[in-house]
Amino acid sequence: MDNVIDLVNKIQDVFSTIGIGNDSLDLPQIITVGSQSAGKSSVLENIVQRDFLPRGSGIVTRRPLVLQLVTLPAASTEEDYAEFLHVGSKRFYDFMEVREEIERDTTRIAGTNKGISRQPIHLKVYSKKVLNLTMVDLPGLTKIPIGDQPADIEKQIRSLVLDYISKPNSIILAVSPANTDIANSDSLKLARKVDPAGKRTIGVVTKLDLMDTGTNALDILTGRAFPLKLGFVGLVNRSQQDILTNRSMESALSAEKEFFERHAAYKGIAARCGSAYLAKQLNSILVAHIREKLPDMRSKLSAMIGQTQHELAQYGDPAFIGSAHKGSLVLKMLTMFATQFTASIDGTSPEISTKELSGGARIYFIFNNIFGHALDAIIPCSNITNDDIRTAIRNSTGPRCSLFVPELAFDLLVKPQIRLLQAPSLRCVDMVFQELSKICHTCGTKELTRFPKLHSKLIDVVSDLLHERLSPTSSYVESLIDLECAYINTNHPDFPGATGAMQELEKNRNKGRKLELKKQVNGTIANETATQRTERSLSVTSSTASASSPSKDSFLNYFFGGAGRTDRPALGPNDKQTPHTSLSSEIEGELGSHFTNNLALEAAEDVFWQSSEKEDMEVELIRMLIISYFNIVRKTIQDLVPKAIMHLLVNFTRESVQNRLVSELYREDLFGELLQEDNSVAAERTRCKAMLDMYRKAFAIISESI
Repeated sequence: MDNVIDLVNKIQDVFSTIGIGNDSLDLPQIITVGSQSAGKSSVLENIVQRDFLPRGSGIVTRRPLVLQLVTLPAASTEEDYAEFLHVGSKRFYDFMEVREEIERDTTRIAGTNKGISRQPIHLKVYSKKVLNLTMVDLPGLTKIPIGDQPADIEKQIRSLVLDYISKPNSIILAVSPANTDIANSDSLKLARKVDPAGKRTIGVVTKLDLMDTGTNALDILTGRAFPLKLGFVGLVNRSQQDILTNRSMESALSAEKEFFERHAAYKGIAARCGSAYLAKQLNSILVAHIREKLPDMRSKLSAMIGQTQHELAQYGDPAFIGSAHKGSLVLKMLTMFATQFTASIDGTSPEISTKELSGGARIYFIFNNIFGHALDAIIPCSNITNDDIRTAIRNSTGPRCSLFVPELAFDLLVKPQIRLLQAPSLRCVDMVFQELSKICHTCGTKELTRFPKLHSKLIDVVSDLLHERLSPTSSYVESLIDLECAYINTNHPDFPGATGAMQELEKNRNKGRKLELKKQVNGTIANETATQRTERSLSVTSSTASASSPSKDSFLNYFFGGAGRTDRPALGPNDKQTPHTSLSSEIEGELGSHFTNNLALEAAEDVFWQSSEKEDMEVELIRMLIISYFNIVRKTIQDLVPKAIMHLLVNFTRESVQNRLVSELYREDLFGELLQEDNSVAAERTRCKAMLDMYRKAFAIISESI
């Protein structure tokens, strides 16, 4: 019957030895909970029938004490003894030494300032007088820090207790003193918090002999005041006088039994009170609880075995590092790394993140969001003023007066706008390069981490390959901008041309005239008729222009020379002979007044930049054509740059990464250096193998006992 407790004890020992604790499997055990001075230590000592726990004022139990009680065979001649897990195989036959060792190890871990520690002390007690049990004694609940205790000592202890009793497989032994109101019991309050139905809580009422005369705890012990499925057990603790006079444990237990048998209120339930009954009850409850939880423990162990096997497989087999297998192992690692790198780009990796974009999805995001928005954010002609356009038009005509806007002015103005696309395009290349580098650094498995030098070399080789491809990719993207600037294709099917631009301009101007005329009718603007504005807008030639110019010539003829030379208006014979003495004199007068008086050039610009409406229309037309052509080029660049990056950088790298890795690293003289295993990984593999062996052993034992 008690073999299941031995089983749990063995599993617990192995868990503690390899340093994984009891959290992974949640072994069934009894957790002792109570406030300071509630009598927890006395309860345990009564069960063990030995005086072995530290005593004193304030907080004495400062670390969890995992107490395993093992029944010695009746025929055994060996004396009672204790063993500590941290000491080894040393046996303590003097239980005073057990107390001293508990105090010494507590001070070693928790310090001398009355603080607590979560690291447990594991103690085994072998005796003929005990029943097989596994109990955990926790620090007593307190409310106010005393002396040099931490200010949050109450919070620390409460958190520690909740961590233990919150586990579904734990049985809560809630200790409450009888000389205080049960409604104020801290232990029962915490137990109800994690076990509202009271299915795994057993109550212990101590110090029944210290209750006021005429009062008793019968309602509590019978479950009428506070119902618990496992019930309450009443105890009588040894008094401080008994401890000081070293009263024997046998005498104290005998006095306890006599108290219940003679007490008028308790003699009817005397058989269900006392330390002996509590020990038997705890043993029965623990055995039944373990048997109930064994199938769940078996299932959980089976899952843990599978997880541990998978983890161990990722660390690799150390026997595979022999000289005969080095080449195949290196090739395996190279292929694994290249496959993972390619899968991350293609989005076929089994370890795809669900929290953020990664791999190829980030490259797509760069192309369609970051790069696209960067190009859309560029506003063409925002850095060109009307004076800049007017200057370009005048400078492109030289010293001659032109009858139409020269195309050279359009070329000079549109090329700098196209150059604005170069910076975001090169930035797009850099961002994709950085993303590929990030993918490279995140590739790798636990098996690959066994060999840190090999992993580092793999990253270096792929990084070198990416750097090699960065330069030609950037150069090609720059050449795309150069190509667009090298030839301004005004015959592009999407380019409206001068005719389309002029029609749009005329359309806009007509809308403006209609709005202005409407304002005139409504009296919102000063008196200027639509006819006068039309006549003024048609006065686009200088005072020396011929009055016989045909009215059928459009603005396009004047701006871009759309008509043949013979169709263009020419000067008449009278015009050629007409002297411009007054105009020349006026110009010379102005120039003389400006230059002979040494005035600044800026002062002359006010007169020089006085523009006619013809020039204003020329400026507006050029601006419209620049914007139209820029939009065409922007669409082209937005389409070609991602294609160039994918072809020259991304696809080239993913297709050639394995060949590059093999050519650089698959060399016999490098095998020894590359396959130097990391010591920490070897230690993790050893620990993982020990865990697997332990899980398998525990699984076999549980399977046999079911």
